Amino acid sequence: MNATSPSYLKHHFLIAMPHMVDPNFAQALIYVVDHTSEGAMGLIVNRPSGLTLTDVLEQLRPDDPITGTSQQLDILTGGPVQTDRGFVLHPPGPQFQATLDLGSLGMTTSQDVLFAIADGHGPKQHLVALGYAGWEAGQLEAELVGNVWLSCPAQLDILFDLPFEQRLSAAAASLGVDLNLLSSQVGHA
Repeated sequence: MNATSPSYLKHHFLIAMPHMVDPNFAQALIYVVDHTSEGAMGLIVNRPSGLTLTDVLEQLRPDDPITGTSQQLDILTGGPVQTDRGFVLHPPGPQFQATLDLGSLGMTTSQDVLFAIADGHGPKQHLVALGYAGWEAGQLEAELVGNVWLSCPAQLDILFDLPFEQRLSAAAASLGVDLNLLSSQVGHA
């Protein structure tokens, strides 16, 4: 019997295959925040929600005037779980009230990061999402075996430098894959 250690996908992208029918994940690019034997958590990084930072700040600080250009920052739909909870991905370094060090990134869940971004002294690169994607133990592994996702190491330039609509194809291209040439029919060779 050959014992192998599990391969976890923390700091990887999940690229939805063209046959993905779940509307929560069809054409999604997900940044995997954490993946262990207990499950996985990720954020969809290519789906604007229609909300901006201004919309959120009007709820959080209704009496403060909203100025500057960062308030027009698009808020992403991070996934279908806890859609009222915010997550900010940013380069490591800045620490806020609730910042988790992910190694090559930080993730903050406290409001102070939003205020810092709005006031012009937050992290220079940032991605703000409401909600997250979650998998129970073994669920993501089963989906990978079922050809639901492609995976590749995450690239910060795709996260922070590309427009939302280019992120999915850029992540696939990093694997040498053109999603437009893949069939939407699922199968196994």
